[in-house]
Amino acid sequence: MHSKTILRFFEYFAVLLLFAAPFGLSAQISGCTDPLSLNYNPAATVNDGSCAYEPTSIVPTNSFPLGTLVSETSGLIFWNGQLFTHNDNDDTNLYALSPTDGTILETYSLSTTSNTDWEAISQDVNYIYVGDFGNNSHGNRSDLKIYRILKSSLLSGTPQIDTIHFVYEDQVDFSEQTPNTTDFDCEALIVSSDKIFLFTKQWQSNNTAIYSLSKTPGDQVANFEGTLNTNGMVTGATYLEAKRLVVLSGYTTLLQPFVYLLYDFEGQDFTNGNKRKVNLNLPLHQIEGIATENGKDYFLSNEYFYLNGSTEIPQQLHTLDLNGYLGDYLDNLNTNNFGETNAELSIYPNPANSIITISSETPLKGSNYTIFDEMGQILQDGTLNFEQSIIISDLKSGLYFLKLVGNDKQVLKLIIK
Repeated sequence: MHSKTILRFFEYFAVLLLFAAPFGLSAQISGCTDPLSLNYNPAATVNDGSCAYEPTSIVPTNSFPLGTLVSETSGLIFWNGQLFTHNDNDDTNLYALSPTDGTILETYSLSTTSNTDWEAISQDVNYIYVGDFGNNSHGNRSDLKIYRILKSSLLSGTPQIDTIHFVYEDQVDFSEQTPNTTDFDCEALIVSSDKIFLFTKQWQSNNTAIYSLSKTPGDQVANFEGTLNTNGMVTGATYLEAKRLVVLSGYTTLLQPFVYLLYDFEGQDFTNGNKRKVNLNLPLHQIEGIATENGKDYFLSNEYFYLNGSTEIPQQLHTLDLNGYLGDYLDNLNTNNFGETNAELSIYPNPANSIITISSETPLKGSNYTIFDEMGQILQDGTLNFEQSIIISDLKSGLYFLKLVGNDKQVLKLIIK
């Protein structure tokens, strides 16, 4: 048998021995893949949603006053170079705001609609969606709806609007409840390429339930999809589908506002990826709306708040920089992942005693590398030199993994010493 064939067999057999039991004969390794977490596993190739994080808080980069016309701002989107918001009173207008200072630029009337409790706004390529589904008063609304407005018609001054009526699949009791105790109060929605997702406020548990709907106008049933342990009331949401990123906004019962990051999930299961809560240093602010264009820079709005005749919080627009939390994830989204048998890259000699050299079809100088054992412990890291060689003389005899990250690829290879 040729030496290369023997080596390939040995590599394959070694991987099976290491991972057959815990990973069901799969070369993929499940674990926390976020380097910002407390339990990051550099060996993990599949995110299992187990990442845990230190408590953290952040200060907005800017805050601007909003006009009295939007004192009850309750949702936010970024579209056509502007921010769009609405009130949660009986006002049936949309307001376009300047993203630089919150100035009201334009008012768009939706006079054919009614506003029982508009609580959220979202969008897709062609439509704006406004959720009239606030339900905190008695929890027994039977007229929950989402208005769908054709974007082009809004700008032309003749808005074409249709309506999605819905009920929650698991709500069977429509008797009047004590205010702020229901599990069927919604203030946040996002829209994907094929569905609408609702994020409800569960007043008793402080959790968030996720429901899905069809985007087709008419009568719908909102299907329960899962629960998030947000430990707070979610009041807004923004979604970048291509980036697998959802950011929720909300506040606790003590009016401590927060954002809740959901990212690196599979498909549309927002519960199976990373989940991180970041508190906002804005005490007593009822953050109601959130929007982003790039996933790093965010806009948030809070409604007017008056407490006990002594505390007054005016309506405002805030900007927030989440690059420190999401920048690396977003920058690495285009990274290609290759398994241990990637033909473009090889290591020689392997097995090796003191030095390994990496052979690749493309130059790798400047790429970062990490060597870790089968338990995920990092033993060595650095940057590849011109020769693309790594000294491993300090490693004991055994099996190791080399993780190599360049500008456009990520490679995981087995090393034998």
